[in-house]
Amino acid sequence: MYVGVVELDVLLGDVRSLKQKRSAVRPVIAELRRRFEVAVAEAGHQDLHRRALIGVAAVAADASHVREVLDACERLVAARPELELLSARRRWLGPEDD
Repeated sequence: MYVGVVELDVLLGDVRSLKQKRSAVRPVIAELRRRFEVAVAEAGHQDLHRRALIGVAAVAADASHVREVLDACERLVAARPELELLSARRRWLGPEDD
């Protein structure tokens, strides 16, 4: 079993309140869940208006499948015009890890 996680640090466009931030981030999270079999949540920067940290996790028997899914998730977020992807940080857990 392989587990992959990507943390997507994004900058939001014209957002002036936490309520507007939720309105911008919630559809992205919903689309990631709908299009891919992943666990996803806003995982950081909750107190900042224009920044969000979106965490995405995938589990599969094959490491290459996990990599493909996380790559697709990263591309989807990067393609959103209302967001600017600042960084993507990955972590892995595989059978050799105890």
